[in-house]
Amino acid sequence: MYNAEEFLPLSAEERFSAETLRPSKTYWADVWSRLKTDRLAVFGLAVIVVVILFAVFAPMLSQYEYDEMDFNFSNDSPSLTHLFGCDMFGRDLFVRVAYGARISLAVGFLASFISLFIGVIYGGVSGFKGGKIDDVMMRIVDVIYSVPAMIYVILLMVVVGPGLKSIFITLGISYWAPMARMVRAEVMRIKNEEFVTAARVIGASSSRILFRHILPNAMGAVLVTLTFSVPGAIFTEAFLSFVGLGVSAPMASWGVLSSDAVPALAIYPWQLFFPAGAISITILAFNFLGDGLRDALDPKLRK
Repeated sequence: MYNAEEFLPLSAEERFSAETLRPSKTYWADVWSRLKTDRLAVFGLAVIVVVILFAVFAPMLSQYEYDEMDFNFSNDSPSLTHLFGCDMFGRDLFVRVAYGARISLAVGFLASFISLFIGVIYGGVSGFKGGKIDDVMMRIVDVIYSVPAMIYVILLMVVVGPGLKSIFITLGISYWAPMARMVRAEVMRIKNEEFVTAARVIGASSSRILFRHILPNAMGAVLVTLTFSVPGAIFTEAFLSFVGLGVSAPMASWGVLSSDAVPALAIYPWQLFFPAGAISITILAFNFLGDGLRDALDPKLRK
């Protein structure tokens, strides 16, 4: 039988003691707290910071210039005087690897910035509009994406000549296409959510819905793709420089240094070890960070 005494409301003190309190966190604070628990991601982030500091400050603090030749130290092995040894012209490899980091990182970050700026807008508009507009825009992406980057480089070499400018233009033409595809898929998934319908009901414009409601909710996938695009661009630049389509002497990227070291690999292996090691470590660091961001930004893993 119903007993009214068993259903008395709790007092304020009893309600407060029964509550399970948790500090309030924003979305990005929660992402950072989960990212910090991933040791590989934290290690990758630390390595990236060290590489950037090395690229910025090492050439400034060294007593040698990247193009300074001294044939008295030709093919010198690593020592306290030359930490990474010297190349066939007696140039200090420590400074040249640090200077090459500037070029390789600049290419990686520039390509990522281009993919972010063009790919997000292009893919967002394509996915949001849909229909024939989406078909036409995606066919353009398919054409750009289907042509190998090497073809762009060869054509640009004829027009503007070989060098770093050709690499920048090549990556600017082709590197945003994968980002556009990913953003389009995210926008098509999000645009049917209830909060987008609510924004339409209250009279929000299409541009406001896209840039204020849909794209911010796709930033998790965008950041992960952006993180993975940097090592891809670095490797592309290293490959193009390795085959002689990159920067011109006396400038040096990691790909150029690796290419110069191959003929004397059996005799002076350290000349290849340091630039190739820098490429490998940097690419691994970005991949570790990208994996960690992918897990941290996944709302299904939020506790």
